[in-house]
Amino acid sequence: MSPAPALLLASRSPARLTTLRSAGVRPQVRVSEVDEDAVVAAYGVSDPSEVALLLARAKAEDVARHVEDVLVLGCDSVLDLDGVAHGRPRDAADAVERWRAMRGRSGVLRTGHWLVDTRTAGNGGTGASVGELSSTGVRFADLDDHEVAAYVATGEPLQVAGAFTLDGLGGAFVEGVEGDPHAVVGVGLPTLRRLLGQVGVRWSDLWQVADQD
Repeated sequence: MSPAPALLLASRSPARLTTLRSAGVRPQVRVSEVDEDAVVAAYGVSDPSEVALLLARAKAEDVARHVEDVLVLGCDSVLDLDGVAHGRPRDAADAVERWRAMRGRSGVLRTGHWLVDTRTAGNGGTGASVGELSSTGVRFADLDDHEVAAYVATGEPLQVAGAFTLDGLGGAFVEGVEGDPHAVVGVGLPTLRRLLGQVGVRWSDLWQVADQD
């Protein structure tokens, strides 16, 4: 019998790590060294869905080159607003401008997921490199200028794609989601389950419930 597979998260996102841990999965973490702007420029993509999936793949494959016998997961999220991809704001002024454009409206959070199987054949490895996009509609509250300024002043919007969180201070400013809320946080659990299925791994194979804090 092959040993239980190990998952390695190619991301520094604490929200992604927390989401996985809450679902009974305790991944290893190794941050990729991908220059996101350079990758997007090199491939010449601008469509939000293509950007999210391209960057997720670049991150997973970058880390996979340096490890073995693990499943490497790369993720990337962008907010699709009027067909334009919005990642992290450049600075506070950009975050303010972004929120003034978003408030009272809806956008789509595009989250790319890419899984690379670096396991050996003896451990059930397939050598596969597979990806899937998750798209979740997000409806934003109609913030006034004071709320926008106060939120940006916390620094939180500067750290996340789309300049908002669902699981943090920004949660009060999200009036509804249509689709997988986990993907808005950064990693879609049903999406990951499907990708694991493509490499012959059951979701429950990753559970480490007894080891949770």
